[in-house]
Amino acid sequence: MLEKLISFDTVSRNSNLDLITFVQQLLKNYGIESVLIHDANNTKANLLATIGPAIEGGVVLSGHTDVVPIDGQEWTSDPFTMTKRGGRLYGRGTADMKSFIAIILGALDALTKSSLKSPIHLAFSYDEEVGCIGVPSLIREIKKSVPKPRAVIVGEPTGMKVVSAQKGITDVRTIVVGHEAHSSQTHSGVSAIMVAAELIQYIRNLAADIAVKGTHDHHFEPDHTTISVNLIRGGTAVNILAGNCTFQWDIRSLPSEDPMVYVEQFKKHCADVVLPRLHAISPACNIESSIQASAPPLRFEADSGAEQLCRMLTGDNDVRAVSYAAEAGHFQQNDISAVICGPGSIAQAHQPNEYIDVEQVKMGTRFLYDLINHLSR
Repeated sequence: MLEKLISFDTVSRNSNLDLITFVQQLLKNYGIESVLIHDANNTKANLLATIGPAIEGGVVLSGHTDVVPIDGQEWTSDPFTMTKRGGRLYGRGTADMKSFIAIILGALDALTKSSLKSPIHLAFSYDEEVGCIGVPSLIREIKKSVPKPRAVIVGEPTGMKVVSAQKGITDVRTIVVGHEAHSSQTHSGVSAIMVAAELIQYIRNLAADIAVKGTHDHHFEPDHTTISVNLIRGGTAVNILAGNCTFQWDIRSLPSEDPMVYVEQFKKHCADVVLPRLHAISPACNIESSIQASAPPLRFEADSGAEQLCRMLTGDNDVRAVSYAAEAGHFQQNDISAVICGPGSIAQAHQPNEYIDVEQVKMGTRFLYDLINHLSR
């Protein structure tokens, strides 16, 4: 089953409909009806299905169907052809997170033949990798059509350990409008790239200040909110002062912090310190920052329904948190208890030659069958 899922190129920029329709037909073959929730362009879809009685207290198994790009990565095998080597399964999405979905689909026979007393809901989303874009509409459908679940298990790679908290993510795009001039006439123009470089240095200093003076939480690594600039583009020619420059930056915030505090601090610096200097040369100069995507953190919720369930099934009682973003915070924000627990390691996610250990797949499979047995009592 994993081999089949890996064969679908569901990089976030592409449609996931081929994979989703394959899953929908597979479910139908087992007599399981599903609902698709499409995006505005009808090129992508979430899938929601229920196995078992239509009552409250079920468990949602949540996974995203998209994967990150392979652009610029050197792979020793085809990323979209699963390859087994030395106890490992290689391919884009093996760790993050098609193995979790494959384990569920591989257990459909057992799921449909079991005597579930509480339902299992399958919730497969699109575009998690680019800001958890698909999951809000999926959650709205769950709240509308599914009796309230007691727990959501988000199957991101944790080595089958229970993760109780995650950082939030805020993706900010800043557009700098300068004033073009010949590069020999720096006194009469404003290079948007030079301004962007100044602002990026401000962000770097802000991030360094947070690391030293900000809030710390030892459960996370790193143990503080982080800010980084990771995309930039601009300029027309080497002998023209750049008229435009755009850069995007990423805030990974602790659950206890509000990332908008840093966004507003940055905007204030632009308005009070930088723009007056630029307007002295050209009033058309501008700096505009906007949120492109965001995902709420998963906050520690001791003894929540999801945490109790996963700790009982795994025997894992350690308190853990992760710095990467996932969809768990969205569920918690909508009053549905959530944890992160799935096969594989985040260290292999997004990497060339991404892989999952076969043993992790076996552990994930045992976990699912233990869940089925528990919900059938």
